[in-house]
Amino acid sequence: MSNTFDFIAMVGLGYIGLPTAAMFASRKKMVLGIDINQHAVDTINNGQTHIIEPELDMIVGAAVQQGYLKASTTPQPADAFLIAVPTPFRGDHEPDVTYVEAAARSIAPVLKKGDLVILESTSPVGTTERLATWLAEVRPDLKFPVGPDDVADVNIAYCPERVLPGKVIHELVVNDRIIGGITRSCSARAIALYKIFVEGECIETDSRTAEMCKLTENSFRDVNIAFANELSLICDKLGINVWELISLANRHPRVNILRPGPGVGGHCIAVDPWFIVHSAPEQARIIRSAREVNDSKPHWVVDKVNAEITKYLCAHDGWTASDVTVACFGLAFKPDIDDLRESPAVDIAAAIGKAHPGQVIAVEPNISALPPASMHGVELCGTDDAIAAAHVVVMLVPHKAFREVPSNLFDGKAIVDACGFFA
Repeated sequence: MSNTFDFIAMVGLGYIGLPTAAMFASRKKMVLGIDINQHAVDTINNGQTHIIEPELDMIVGAAVQQGYLKASTTPQPADAFLIAVPTPFRGDHEPDVTYVEAAARSIAPVLKKGDLVILESTSPVGTTERLATWLAEVRPDLKFPVGPDDVADVNIAYCPERVLPGKVIHELVVNDRIIGGITRSCSARAIALYKIFVEGECIETDSRTAEMCKLTENSFRDVNIAFANELSLICDKLGINVWELISLANRHPRVNILRPGPGVGGHCIAVDPWFIVHSAPEQARIIRSAREVNDSKPHWVVDKVNAEITKYLCAHDGWTASDVTVACFGLAFKPDIDDLRESPAVDIAAAIGKAHPGQVIAVEPNISALPPASMHGVELCGTDDAIAAAHVVVMLVPHKAFREVPSNLFDGKAIVDACGFFA
């Protein structure tokens, strides 16, 4: 089989798929981006981006103008197919791989002998093998790899993304990649594909280990964040400044405690540990506990806001809760991005908006509209207007734009600082 990939298809044009497609196109490869979102397809074909990521708009614009990148809702034949679609959970934290299955069945009719299929979506262990089964069901005329010694018509591998929002373009190029093929020849061809633009090391393993590696990386981070969040709860109960405590403890040469926050968000850390728990519920005790700590933190923040509203009313005779304006600063799941997926800040603002009879304002400088499904009773507002109107300030995300605000403008307001902004 050839390792010359002249035509590459990327299924899923979100925060990982579009940057990856753009990087292949920037290396003069013909790339077709495939997505069910017609708005995303139209936006990309106009040389623009539907997500915010530094440098991405320039790369996409140039690639489209030069004819190396186009988008469609319909798959076409290609030499390599990469799948980067959502893998959420449903019900009692059960992994949902229906998007992966749908993507596999959509490309199966256009597959041919010699093609390469790579799954990038963060997935439960065994999903890559299931991908091969789904493809085989649609295309019984092609041989797909099942065991490590199989000779197949189509190679299949798993390669998880491991990039930081806000630095995706840089990290796609320089980060090491874990390549897990169902067979060694699958791994070798996947490595050849990524080496088109990846400067980091491409490290070979099997597909199950690669799947577990991504879950392990995010679970490790989740456990460490949970320690910091639990520490913040303990310090609040004992009347200790958690930010000062962490600063002092981190002076130990072998201690590096992370900063507490309002919870954990994003498409990976807030979801992936549950995949491990689902696969081994009796063994994954620490991982489950960490998830429960981090999932409970937004409720604690809401309780702190309610307590501040009560104190504010006690200090202002004749006021009712309807007279108190609450301003939530930041909705993204981390600073200086527009990504609201699994964001605890969104959940906190929505909970306040639902329960508080007074005005509730959300300030998020990286978006132009609130998500309609969950933010009833919340008004999107600019920073200056929110500060002027607010009686209770809830600092949820330390965006750079907020740090440019003179601190004295917050004087006299009740503050709930969930992210250490004022520390």
